[in-house]
Amino acid sequence: MTKLALAFFAAALSLFPAPHWKLVWSDEFNGAREAPPDPSKWTYDLGGGGWGNQELETYTKNVENIFQDGHGHLIIRAVKNESGGYTSARIKTQDKFTVKYGKIEARIKIPHGQGMWPAFWMLGDNISSAGWSKCGEIDVMENIGKEPSMIHGTVHGPGYSGKGGISSPYSLPGGAAISDDFHVYGVEWSADSIQFLFDDHPYATVTPASLPKGTVWVYDHPFFLLLNLAVGGAWPGNPDASTKFPQTMLVDWVRVWQASE
Repeated sequence: MTKLALAFFAAALSLFPAPHWKLVWSDEFNGAREAPPDPSKWTYDLGGGGWGNQELETYTKNVENIFQDGHGHLIIRAVKNESGGYTSARIKTQDKFTVKYGKIEARIKIPHGQGMWPAFWMLGDNISSAGWSKCGEIDVMENIGKEPSMIHGTVHGPGYSGKGGISSPYSLPGGAAISDDFHVYGVEWSADSIQFLFDDHPYATVTPASLPKGTVWVYDHPFFLLLNLAVGGAWPGNPDASTKFPQTMLVDWVRVWQASE
């Protein structure tokens, strides 16, 4: 790039400065050992039935499936019971906290193994009235165990949901396993853009222009947050003989910022 081009690029950036972020909500998971998630911030999704994805687990609020470890982490644990079934946990901020635009991040150490499906995601708070997928869904991070070095950031809306969701992968170089360490998964979300981040590195952006012709942008209202660890399903496939249980998803923190004036 020439000096003139660099100067032009710098001038352009000065017209669109990075926002100054103000922390508006967080959970650092600093509760006592075996304490449940903070009930002022989180509620549970409970039950089974596949959740529309042919998942195998039943979600519970039992301490064997979800608890704080006393060292600043939330543990979501998938367990295989004696009868061959699976239990896990899924929590959400529905009716507790919503956000419209901002920077939404979580620091997570994901599990590994065939059939595991950890996720950090968001749903439109009008889901009860509009239904899915008109409410909108933002999958900040999903991983399936058969892709150990890859995560996916995806949006789902009316006319581009399920297998038609607008999705982008991010892979660690050299095939390194993402589950080997904590990573920060996030989005920067504005009125006309959702940018996906891995360890603060932007790797994909979705805008209204990204949508299929004739479909609508449904990311203009508040969303709530979700964390879960699914077992099996149409996308990851089921666990096999190589999958060891229990499987553990560790969440260090979840933080939400909004742009300050």
